[in-house]
Amino acid sequence: MSITRVTQSMMMERSLGGMQMSLARLARTQEQLSTGRVLNRPSDSPTDTTSAMRIRSSISNQAQFVRNAEDGMGWLGQVDNTLTSMTDQVRRARDLALQGANTGAGSTASREALATEVDQIRASLVASANTSYLGRPIFGGITAGTAAYDAAGTYVGTPGSVDRTVAEGVTIRVDVDGNAVFGPAGSSLFDGLTALAADLRSANSTGMRTGIATLNTAMDRITTTLADVGTRYNRLDQAAEAAKSSTLNLTSSLSEIENTDLPRATVDLKMQEVAYQAALSATSRVMQPSLLDFLR
Repeated sequence: MSITRVTQSMMMERSLGGMQMSLARLARTQEQLSTGRVLNRPSDSPTDTTSAMRIRSSISNQAQFVRNAEDGMGWLGQVDNTLTSMTDQVRRARDLALQGANTGAGSTASREALATEVDQIRASLVASANTSYLGRPIFGGITAGTAAYDAAGTYVGTPGSVDRTVAEGVTIRVDVDGNAVFGPAGSSLFDGLTALAADLRSANSTGMRTGIATLNTAMDRITTTLADVGTRYNRLDQAAEAAKSSTLNLTSSLSEIENTDLPRATVDLKMQEVAYQAALSATSRVMQPSLLDFLR
């Protein structure tokens, strides 16, 4: 059986080592209280650092989803306002057509006045069809230009959809196809209004009835589109709220990993201070007395 000899230097080294460990723990607790963070560098906890980085990435994704949804709501809000205004104008054009169909009660001058108003409505509708949001026409598809229709009412946009990603794997269209709303070339709403104005001037009752039917069809298309736009707007609103809620949950999880529990850290600081003071006291007793101590 061997006996280990405990020397004065061994006692000093161990005492100093314990004091340094107590001082390191005290410094770490003080840093956590001063910064308010448990993780101040990756070496503090590699596992928690990895988790925090993943959570931060998820928070960034959710924030982008919120921005995408809000941008899409801006698009669809503009579409809704434009289509609602156009509905009133189409309804007015139909009223004019019904009024002009009374050929026995209208004079040439009155029909000319009706036709002129129809022309103005058509011009206004073409202008509305070129409504833009952030510099892009809302009915122009993916066109790089600033207009979806030319002055003649011909579609000059580029077919395609403007989409926004609002969640993982969830994409919602935020524009409207102009041809689907106003009809294809040759039988569009604008072509129908042009023909209606001509029929009013020539007192063509058959053409006026055809124009009324065309306007009814256009009204149905616009109403259907409005319903679809409203549904998509609601989906975007729900997606934005879901992303915001997810952001709050992720932020709470990140706080639990990164932030300091102040009451607990305060208690730990007091304990570390007591431990450090005890280590200092013990070390002072273990240290080799000096010649001055002997002379006293």
